[in-house]
Amino acid sequence: MDKECYCVTEAPIPVDQVICRVQARDTGAITTFIGTVREWTKGRRTLYLEYQAYIPMAVRMLKQIGDEIKERWPGTETAITHRIGRLEIGEAAVVIAVSSSHRKAAYDANAFAIERIKEMVPIWKKEHWEDGETWIGNQAGNIAYPDRQPFSKGS
Repeated sequence: MDKECYCVTEAPIPVDQVICRVQARDTGAITTFIGTVREWTKGRRTLYLEYQAYIPMAVRMLKQIGDEIKERWPGTETAITHRIGRLEIGEAAVVIAVSSSHRKAAYDANAFAIERIKEMVPIWKKEHWEDGETWIGNQAGNIAYPDRQPFSKGS
């Protein structure tokens, strides 16, 4: 797979193009995960989300996840696209496609991919609610930003 299988973009994600990147003649299953912007989180109404990323590192980490999947589930192919910038309710923030000869590997690898993205990829989310806004921290939600933003403009 070439590096175009792993990307970060400011444009809406064309789901069919992500799926096409993992199709092959011996593919018996393709699973997709589409993470979308939801309106309600823990009783708070979200107006929109804002994502930022350290793009070169994020792309390398997405590829690393693909390599981990290929090692753990031989014969799989993975493509991941994550969006940054302002996203409205219902828009796709991340699309993951995994193909394999059989469905179980594709399902398991796809679930693994989203958890690894949240654990390790330098992409940060800011939630904008009706009553305020805040940087959530890392995507897993287990690292906070004391100064309320992931990095300063000068870094």
